[in-house]
Order: sequence, then structure tokens, then C-alpha cells
Amino acid sequence: MPKKSSSSGRKPARKVTYVTLFADESLNPKYEAALKRLEGRLGQSHPMHIGGKEVWSEAGEFEVRSPMDTSIVVGKFQVGTREHARASIAAAKKGFEVWSAKTWQDRVRAFDRYAKLVDERKFDIAAAITYEVGKNRLEALAECWEAMDAVKFYAGTMRREKGYSIRMGPGGPGERNTDVLKPHGVWPIISPFNFPFMLANGMAMGALMTGNSVILKPTSAAPLTGLMLYRLYIDSGVPAGAVNYVTGPGENFEDEFVSNQDVDGIAFTGSRDVGMRLFRRFHTEQPYPKPILMEMGSKNPTIVTAKADIPKAVEGTVRAAFGYGGQKCSATSRVYVQKEVKDRFLAALKERVEKVAVGDPREKGTFMGPVINAKAVDTFRKAVDDAKQAGARMVTGGSVLEGGKEQAGFYVSPTVVADLPEESRLVKDELFVPFVVVNGFSGLDEALQRANSTDYGLTAGIFTKDKKEIKKFFDGIKFGVTYANRSGGSTTGAWPGAQSFTGWKASGVTGKGVGSPYYLLTFLRDQSQTDVV
Repeated sequence: MPKKSSSSGRKPARKVTYVTLFADESLNPKYEAALKRLEGRLGQSHPMHIGGKEVWSEAGEFEVRSPMDTSIVVGKFQVGTREHARASIAAAKKGFEVWSAKTWQDRVRAFDRYAKLVDERKFDIAAAITYEVGKNRLEALAECWEAMDAVKFYAGTMRREKGYSIRMGPGGPGERNTDVLKPHGVWPIISPFNFPFMLANGMAMGALMTGNSVILKPTSAAPLTGLMLYRLYIDSGVPAGAVNYVTGPGENFEDEFVSNQDVDGIAFTGSRDVGMRLFRRFHTEQPYPKPILMEMGSKNPTIVTAKADIPKAVEGTVRAAFGYGGQKCSATSRVYVQKEVKDRFLAALKERVEKVAVGDPREKGTFMGPVINAKAVDTFRKAVDDAKQAGARMVTGGSVLEGGKEQAGFYVSPTVVADLPEESRLVKDELFVPFVVVNGFSGLDEALQRANSTDYGLTAGIFTKDKKEIKKFFDGIKFGVTYANRSGGSTTGAWPGAQSFTGWKASGVTGKGVGSPYYLLTFLRDQSQTDVV
């Protein structure tokens, strides 16, 4: 864990960590036992799974090394090729015929089993998440609980909607009319590193529960977690072929996924650049429009007015900005503070950030682990340098942590800068590192204008005790997920069945987010059935 110097010579403040604040102590020995179990299986080679068969690639394997310690080889995975993409689509097409022929009740019962299996395996899944992407224990476990709750919520939705079949009124004499929602077919599921279990689960669950078939294509940073997800589906009773698992560089699969006419939809979570390329290509290279689901990040603002509870605002900002090292599409990266309280807020924020424990995510006391890779470290360095050159005030942080345990991984300090020009790229671009810009404002209208001045629109928060300001915020903010006075995370922490995770503008496509009662509709299409008696 990095040591912080103090020119004052005062005793360092007690570390405030995610675990000491929120973890159930009984979870720790179970999680630590899972870490030990995984340690005995590290470095193994793993095949792809296409149509229920193990597939080993002639193109070879790639290694996955842990960002917390790059000497650790998590596993070796297959370099999939375009031929494997084509084979997985063919297998998924056959699997669709089997899976879609089952009743919606049968599919829901499979997901009831899935939820129970996730509960049984959650510590092993969390251990894999920690090793692959450097997430601390509670945040890794939270992914598993979130996946369970998402499945339970949507199983309940399917039961409530009776599989999305409704009797309609007669259009003419003797007509018996039914409106039914039916699956499209084959969906590649392209998932990111930051929530390698939950985000892949959310997209795949939505497609599978509604009768589609899927090809899991996890990020190359976290294929082990993707493999565990695949096995959960198979063990729950989803037939081989209805779910397939491929690995390797995205560019090896993209051409086939966007152009193969047997692909019926794509679900993607990742960067805006990649997402928009997929969007354009899929709509250009297919013979007719097909659905595409996308979540593409954001540049999320938190507004703090003069009427805010400052300690609550500080806590919510820290948790939203530095949870998982700012590597969440919902992370706070901009804070707008009313000028009357700006200095007080910054002083309290600096004190709180400097209590954040950074280090090995396997350790119980760690709040913030490593960033994902060397490219992220370079992004962080460049942001710090650009902020200094622009004349920003460096409130705290700004360092790449080296020496000791941190030398083996990708560790940086949580960083806050203030007073950057609004036109700066650091205010406009999604960085995906623990770097936050704090700027002042005079009135709420100005704050809303600045908050909305972005192409993105995923999450936003406000802190104020004034109910009129809260209403004005909800009425005026152009983001899909909005919070007022949330100390647990000013822009983070949406939960299935409680908050829909819906991106507006460049943050999404469908306007129906996971966790929403409308999410499953993304994977279905209407059919009107008229039977004249």
C-alpha cells in the first residue's frame, strides 16, 4: 500500500476503505478461501466452446496477466479467428431453433437455476474478477449479487407479462387476435473489462431469457470470468449452441459479426469509438435494419449547490469518482460546485481522498486497486500533464505509484484538479481513470448548462437540501440515470429493479437500460396473430 508523505509531520488519518465501511465480516474468509482455490488453477489453458464442443485455435493462445501484479498469469486463452466467428454464428443459429422452441416458462425455470448457481459460486467468480481486472472484494462480490437480482427481476417480469402474449380486441367479425413478442435469433454479446460478469450477464440474460441464442465474446482482459458465465448457463440448462463462447482480439470477429446475415442483433458495451463503428457497419452491411443495443460510456457530472450537505456531497463524490479506480461508465468525472461553498468542498474533498486506501485488491483494507493496463497509466499521466499545462490547480494526487508492491502492477493515485477551462478535453472526454475535475458555478442554470454540455448522457447527480433545486435538476438534466443527495455514490450504483441503467445521446442507443422494466423488449419483436373462427 502506498505511503503518503506529510510535510506537517502529523499522524496519518485512519484509512477509510470500502470494506471497513460496508462489508459483512463473514464474507471475508469465504472470499479468501476462493482466492486460494483460484491460485491453484492459475496459468491453465482454456478452449473456446462452440456448439457444445471444445475448440482450440490453430492461431495459438494469448496470456492474460493480472493488472495487480503482471507476473501473475491468470490463464491462457484461444486466439479466435474469423472462421471461429463464422462457426459460432452457425452453431448459434442451430441453437436458436432448439432454445426458442421451448416455452417461456421453461426458459425462466432455467434462469431460476442460474440464480441459485451464481449464489453458490459467487466467491469463486469474485476471486476471478479480482485477479483479472483488479477489483476489490466487495465490488467483485457486488457484481454477483447484481447478476442474481437482475435475473430474479426479469424472471418475475416474464411471469408477470406471461411471456409477452396478450389477447387483443376483434378487428372484424369472428376474429380472435393475439399480440405476441418473439425473439429475433442470433446475438453476439460483446462485453467490457470493468464489469466482466454483470455486464456480460445483463446482455446475455436479456437475449437468452427471451428465446434468442448468444455468442459470448468477452474482453480479452477478462476471458476467465466470461468462461465462468458460459458454464453457468450450460449448467442451468441452456442448450449448447444456444450459448457459445469465443475469445481473442475483437478485430478478428468484427467483420463476421457485422456482415454475416445470420446475425440478428448485436449487444455491445464499451467505448464510443468502437460502438459507433459497429453501429454504422452493422446497419450498412446487413441487408435490412436489425437491432443493436449499445452502452458507450459517459462524462458524468455531479452538482453541489450552496444548499448541499457538504460531508454527504464529499462522500458521494469520492465513492462515485474513485470506486474501481474511476473505471466505470457511471463514474463521476466532473464536479460543479457553487462558488460560495467551493473552497470548503475542495478542502473536505482533499482530506477525504487522501484517506482512500490504494493497493493490492486482494487485501481486505483496499478501496482502490490498479487501473486495467499500461495504456490506462499512460492516459492518467497525460491527463495530469495536460492539467498542469492548462494551469489547473492540483488539489491532490497526480502520481503513478512505484516502488514496493505497486511496482508489479498498474497503480495510480486518486486525483482531483480544479479550475480547468470548460473547453478542455479533460472536461469533455471520457478518460476512464481516477481523475476528477472540479469547477465552480454561480447559479443552478449555469451548472445545468455545463453539465449538459457533452455528447454523453448516462449518469448525473446533485447535492442540495432545496426541493426546488432537486426538481429543477431532474427536469433539466439530460442524462438517463439521475440521483439527488446519494452519499453512497453520486452517479454510481444503479441496481436492477430499482434504477434502470439507461444512456441518452452518445451513451446509448435503445433508451431502454438494464434494470428497467422495458429492457427485455430490446430483444423481442411484435407479431400480430389473427385467427378467424
